Amino acid sequence: MQKIRYGLIVMVMLLCSVTSARAGVSIGIGLPNVSIGVNLPLFPELVPVPGYPVYYAPRVDANYFFYDGMYWVYQDDNWYASSWYNGPWAFVEPDAVPLYVLRIPVRYYQQPPVYFRGWRSNAPPRWGNHWGRGWEQRRSGWDRWNRGSAPARAPRPEYQRQYYGDRYPQADQQHRLHHEGYRYQPRDRVIREHYQRQVEHGGPAPDQRGRQEERQRRVPERQQRDMQRPAPVQQQRGPAIHDQREQPRAQGREERPQERRESQDPNRGHDRGHSRDEERGRDRNN
Repeated sequence: MQKIRYGLIVMVMLLCSVTSARAGVSIGIGLPNVSIGVNLPLFPELVPVPGYPVYYAPRVDANYFFYDGMYWVYQDDNWYASSWYNGPWAFVEPDAVPLYVLRIPVRYYQQPPVYFRGWRSNAPPRWGNHWGRGWEQRRSGWDRWNRGSAPARAPRPEYQRQYYGDRYPQADQQHRLHHEGYRYQPRDRVIREHYQRQVEHGGPAPDQRGRQEERQRRVPERQQRDMQRPAPVQQQRGPAIHDQREQPRAQGREERPQERRESQDPNRGHDRGHSRDEERGRDRNN
């Protein structure tokens, strides 16, 4: 009984480890569909953080940053990201927040949480204290780096200045406009995967979707026309001509019409043999 109990415990532990491993693989940035209450009427002023590949927004009443082609907001103890300055926003798992976003010094948070009090203003927040020892073990070394080898800042997406108020694009239009107006390629793996998920889930733009539907309507019409056309005569070349020349040699002499008729009638040969036997019997009797 104890062996069975120990076996069940081991199985449960293995299942938990497999589940946690799968969950770790899937951690990342969600699809942008969250409203977090950040409403900007215009494109924000983005100022470089000295010594970091990050911008902050000093005139925005929020913990608002720009890094590696995306906007980042820390609000209600959670990180959110978006490729457009006014969202919609996507929730970011703590294990997926880029390192240089975690390293932003406390002084650049316009709305720092209460638990930031007492922390050094020129140092990053103590995320290990907030998210626990497990997170700190998984992100070991996040607060140690060579400050002289920080990557260059991504360019500001200035093209978004023209989109404000009623001109601000809907979520299904944002990816296409971002791809056309901002050619920067992210360096961070998590951000690259996020853009790829947007492509897979976003679908074609409205004008492209209309063209695709038109092509789909034309396919049955083309197929119907092709079925009505006579099949083209194909000229055989090479080996096909050689096979035609060898065919008489393999068949031997041609069958005569009478022989073909007899070969097609299985009873004709039997009747002919039976009539010969009757003639031989009459000769003997005579």
